[in-house]
Amino acid sequence: MITKFGSLFAGHVDLDDEGLDGTPANDRWLCDDRLAEVFPKTEAIAKLMDRTGYDIFWLAEHHFQREGYECIPTVLLLALHLCHITKNIRIGCGFNIAPMWHPLRMAEDYATVDRLTNGRVVFGVGRGYHTREVEVFGAPLLDQEANRELFEEQVDLIFKSFNEKSFSHHGKSYTIPPEVPYRGYALKEITLVPRPKTLPVECWQPVVSASPRALDFMAKHGIKGIIGGGAAQGGASEKVIQAFREARARAGKETELGGDLCIGFSVHIADSVEQGIKDATPFFEEHMKMFAPLGFVRGLTPEQIDAVADPKRARQAGLPTLRQAIKAGTWLIGPPEDITEQLMEIQHRYPGLEVINVGQPVGTPQKVILEQLERFSKQVMPAFKRD
Repeated sequence: MITKFGSLFAGHVDLDDEGLDGTPANDRWLCDDRLAEVFPKTEAIAKLMDRTGYDIFWLAEHHFQREGYECIPTVLLLALHLCHITKNIRIGCGFNIAPMWHPLRMAEDYATVDRLTNGRVVFGVGRGYHTREVEVFGAPLLDQEANRELFEEQVDLIFKSFNEKSFSHHGKSYTIPPEVPYRGYALKEITLVPRPKTLPVECWQPVVSASPRALDFMAKHGIKGIIGGGAAQGGASEKVIQAFREARARAGKETELGGDLCIGFSVHIADSVEQGIKDATPFFEEHMKMFAPLGFVRGLTPEQIDAVADPKRARQAGLPTLRQAIKAGTWLIGPPEDITEQLMEIQHRYPGLEVINVGQPVGTPQKVILEQLERFSKQVMPAFKRD
């Protein structure tokens, strides 16, 4: 039963000249002050969500994005700040990209924030999808097998540091600790300081490939999964949700269908579906301009991906439309009672599902985000969040 609602904000600033006819993604290069506008924008969203009864506000870690699409480089630092200016809402790391960190620095930083916020920050990990980010930090991404191998060793080490008072690790990428003399004895083990106050650590990860290896690894550590609501395809995929449940069962944990998952949707409340499509299409198209070249818009040919970057060719390239996204279930658009009914159907289909993410895509202005989140809290959430 759906009882909790959140939203994921990847960190885009307000943009000009949006849509397929607007400025190509690679031609955007915003000044420093414009890029820094992400911080007051994030504050405004967090304060509204805190006031209107949302449960969690997810932030995404990204780097070097002069285009203005994803401009939050350190989720944990910003999450600590947001906890200081809000009262109840939890702030989610959606996600700390492990290959760009030393795993023990990530573990220390999270444990520190957990202590300072009394457990209001939720841990999350991901493998990354921008070569400009991951490879610049010296980790592999083009080599997907090497990326996954590194990520899995890092996460194993992070959980060991959380759960064991004293530990050591000997793997392909890390030997922790090195055998060195220290203050009169040979170093064999170390202790994370501080360790998290909130144990076991609640951890989330995006479900993208949904390969058996990935799902079994998540089940091994009890990592919960987020489907959609960001770069990954949104909506409720029956095949993926069933595979997630089966992986949990292989690890000895039986869940109802949808258990330990959060499903994310892009939402636009309007008086009619047609009005919603008209209003939200520029944001849908800007999101596609950003993510299609990264492989996150399924089914596109190389020619279509190339056309996304050319305003003169984009309209004739047969690109996906917002109407098709509604049909596919990745967008919820229309009057609030229609959106409520659709979520009720999803709740019935997946009885173990407790958490839903709703939000707006990269490119949506602050004013629209705040308006939509407020309307959703007043016109849809009460049907699910009863005392």
